[in-house]
Amino acid sequence: MGLAYRLENLRILIIDDNAHIRQLLRTILNAVGIRSIDIAEDGIQGFEAFCRLDYDLVFTDYAMEPITGVDLVDLIRTSTKSPNPYIPIIMISAYSDQDRVQLARDHGVTEFLAKPFTVELLMERLEAVIEEPRPFVRTDSYFGPDRRRKEDPLYTGPERRAVELEQVDVSVRELTEKQRAALRASRASVDKIASD
Repeated sequence: MGLAYRLENLRILIIDDNAHIRQLLRTILNAVGIRSIDIAEDGIQGFEAFCRLDYDLVFTDYAMEPITGVDLVDLIRTSTKSPNPYIPIIMISAYSDQDRVQLARDHGVTEFLAKPFTVELLMERLEAVIEEPRPFVRTDSYFGPDRRRKEDPLYTGPERRAVELEQVDVSVRELTEKQRAALRASRASVDKIASD
């Protein structure tokens, strides 16, 4: 397993309230060639940084204050202030029970990495978001990466999803006017969290 291209052009944002985890992530990412890494100590700082610069990937912790990692993912995915709701998000957490992983998934997390993690597991998640980007789904109740990991060739029932999948590449930096219009029409209530 190995990434098939150079990583030095990626710009990464790490959002975690634990200084040790922030430094560990930075050290590992530097070791594989990623040089542009920004750090935020909480979700509010993280969202503000995310809105200022173009990032290719976000790492965020699950349990933070004053907003949780799940709240942060909601802001990134649905806020009208979000410059790139399609960005891959890897959530890192010591709370990796099935309910929390599903909650994170249902809020639009791309990958989940349980603490404590190994370098190998971190690289697997990084490789997954870069080399196997999932299409995005927009419904009345969900916007984020397709939650289905694989097609079931034996499934013959009705298609439960009546929306088109949007194919997204990790390197997308500019949103189309159609995407911007869809964002403006999204839930505006999450913006209140960032402005309070």
